[in-house]
Amino acid sequence: MNVKLVVVGKLKEKYFKAGIAEYAKRLSRFCKFSIVEVPDEQAPETLSQAQMDAVIEKEGDRILNKISDREYVYALAILGKERSSEEFAKEIDQLTTYGHSNITFVIGGSLGLSKAVLKRADTQISFGKFTLPHQLMRLVLTEQIYRAFMINAGSPYHK
Repeated sequence: MNVKLVVVGKLKEKYFKAGIAEYAKRLSRFCKFSIVEVPDEQAPETLSQAQMDAVIEKEGDRILNKISDREYVYALAILGKERSSEEFAKEIDQLTTYGHSNITFVIGGSLGLSKAVLKRADTQISFGKFTLPHQLMRLVLTEQIYRAFMINAGSPYHK
């Protein structure tokens, strides 16, 4: 099984890198885990709606170039469906049972995801209405993926 994160921008803080590296190492017993970073579009601090749309579209094209037709795609979106850790674990288990061996999670840039990326996604997932830094979201998502595998393995990690 392959689990991939496609994310906009580079991870800068060492403590986020260390946390993600730890969960990636733990995940290696369950799957091949990878993170693909696509460049964020440089833009001025204040943007018109047309400029924002252009940034989102350019980042969206970069994201879509990293996703194949065979991948089952989760788009992280505030308006996506919230799931409990147990529901998420069951979903991952069912995906693998029904032949989805390539699961991809997409985290957009600071302006969000393009309509094309949201359309390509098989499902949208939300971690609530909080606004979180994208770098922190990578860590939270990686931990939740690990937690899902641990729940499915019957491990007491989740308790």
